[in-house]
Amino acid sequence: MDVSAATLAFEEPIAVLLREVEALSLLPRTPARQQEIDVLRTSVSQTRQGIYSNLTPWQRVLVARHPTRPHTLDYITRLFTDFTEIHGDRRFGDDPAIVTGFARFGGEPVLVVGHQKGRSTAQQVYRNFGYARPEGYRKALRAMKLAEKFDRPIIAFIDTPAAFPGIESEERGVAEAIAHNLREMAMLSVPVVVAVTGEGGSGGALGLAVGDWILMQEYAVYGVIPPEGCAAILWRDSARKVEAADALKITASDLIGLGVIDEVVPEPLGGAHTDPTEAISLLGPVLSQAVRVQTTTPSDLRLKQRHDKFRRFGLVGVDGL
Repeated sequence: MDVSAATLAFEEPIAVLLREVEALSLLPRTPARQQEIDVLRTSVSQTRQGIYSNLTPWQRVLVARHPTRPHTLDYITRLFTDFTEIHGDRRFGDDPAIVTGFARFGGEPVLVVGHQKGRSTAQQVYRNFGYARPEGYRKALRAMKLAEKFDRPIIAFIDTPAAFPGIESEERGVAEAIAHNLREMAMLSVPVVVAVTGEGGSGGALGLAVGDWILMQEYAVYGVIPPEGCAAILWRDSARKVEAADALKITASDLIGLGVIDEVVPEPLGGAHTDPTEAISLLGPVLSQAVRVQTTTPSDLRLKQRHDKFRRFGLVGVDGL
């Protein structure tokens, strides 16, 4: 791993050890020095294991937002072939914060759709940091309707802080666009498999996340609002974001217990940002199995299960459940 990559504050003990390994690796190799490197690498793994087995919800938010975490186009490049991107909503324009197109997954035709945050500053500005506008959701739905027409499963990757709240977004009807997606996705006749791969925030995430099977990576987060926004609304103090993150129950372990997601996908030790290639490799087979199961499920049963899944949301703690 590139030690110069962004290091989170709680990862600093790991970074110190990695810098020592890097410095020793530049010196002439001797048996004694190799032994020292091996000892340090063992310490790196042990330290990383200790830190990542005890992450707080807020620390998981920071991991989910890590700038070198894989994004939708990374998954498309490594897991799919013959990707042909679809642009525009046929009503206003194109939204680079959401990418979608037809591709082959395991040799089978599918539609893939997902949020894209961008890497460099220029890319992040172009992609609006993953904050999608109304035309992004309308583009996604246009593509999903094409997938339904041609009987192709849909795979959605979720990674956004929220939908874009700017004036132009409101003027073009972002709330209506998301609500329309929720309704239409609930009725799609083709299988829909969703993977929360980073930060799944608010309606901006849910606008692509009405699916038959919801996967969530181990250190991803998924909630009704980013912790900073929650703290600002509840306590008028965004500095209480750590407290808000804990209260929101946005981690994978919280959400599978609540029935909001269906499966947790493991990540490399230390999170997907430490080894993006391995993270993508771990998700691929799980995603393939989910698509296979949903494709072989009769359409009427799949639709009923999808409806039942979302109607159960919010029933936690009700007598008899």
